[in-house]
Amino acid sequence: MHFYGTIGPACASAGTLRRLVDAGMTGLRMNLSHGALAEHADWLAMIHAVGIPDLLIDLQGPELRVGRLASPVTLPEGGTVQLGAGGIPCPVQLVQAARPGQLLLLDDGKLLVEVTAAGPDALVCTVLRGGVLQSRKSIAAPGLSVPMPTLTSEDLANLRIAASCGVTGVMLPFVRGKQDILALRQALAEAGAPQIRIFAKIENLAGVQALPEFLSLVDEVVIARGDLGNAMPLWELPRCQKQLSAACRAAGVPFMVVTQMLDSMCTRAVPTRAEVSDIYNAVLDGASSLMLTGETAAGQYPVQAMEFLVRTASTAL
Repeated sequence: MHFYGTIGPACASAGTLRRLVDAGMTGLRMNLSHGALAEHADWLAMIHAVGIPDLLIDLQGPELRVGRLASPVTLPEGGTVQLGAGGIPCPVQLVQAARPGQLLLLDDGKLLVEVTAAGPDALVCTVLRGGVLQSRKSIAAPGLSVPMPTLTSEDLANLRIAASCGVTGVMLPFVRGKQDILALRQALAEAGAPQIRIFAKIENLAGVQALPEFLSLVDEVVIARGDLGNAMPLWELPRCQKQLSAACRAAGVPFMVVTQMLDSMCTRAVPTRAEVSDIYNAVLDGASSLMLTGETAAGQYPVQAMEFLVRTASTAL
């Protein structure tokens, strides 16, 4: 069983990383949507000094995200916000694809807006569920196909130095089908790193439907429930997770479960009963890996969260 944490400000010290390893953590994820691999030389040095053997990088891939903001933006419920030129930066492909009536979920669904007017370079939206929006937060457009490249130029630059940085696995977000996996395989080969493992993140309905066509091409499937939960009514997510788990088991392909496993521990020292039950059930379903994200990257109790993850999972093995 593999247990991953995510590196971030809450655990970016040699002492905390050692305590995470002592708690049972076997590997680390580095989210490159918030900065290039080359910008994290200090983190890489710490990871290697502590002796963490398994380092996964999470690429940008064909995901939709808000661009860089000068400061967080408050979106009041009932207010209007502009996405694109003259407003909050977002991918031009989204602006070109969206039409009035389209719902957009921001920051893993914490905020919700509806497109009310679509121009050639900007979308005018009404805020249905308000809050504070920060840089580089996710955008989900349920039911909308947005043509995005498999790999960004930043992804390709990261892949070129991945092996020299000790990267052992690459997580590709929003896998839509076989061609996305083949594109990543080719990029790794061209980077001289064909040995790096591929983790296919299932985060949209296209990925769910295309899973059989690329299962044999990946080293591990990642059931990434954050954006996957934005792609369908939330009450349908547990069934989808069970179906994906069963498909991976039947094919003999390892799979990981991730997102909000111990989300309450971002601010609380003890998890909810529902969270520990979620961990236990993921292991019973056959998960070979579990991962914490915000709990270790930005939470107040990163080590305690890892302890609960490992101890709970161990009772199901």
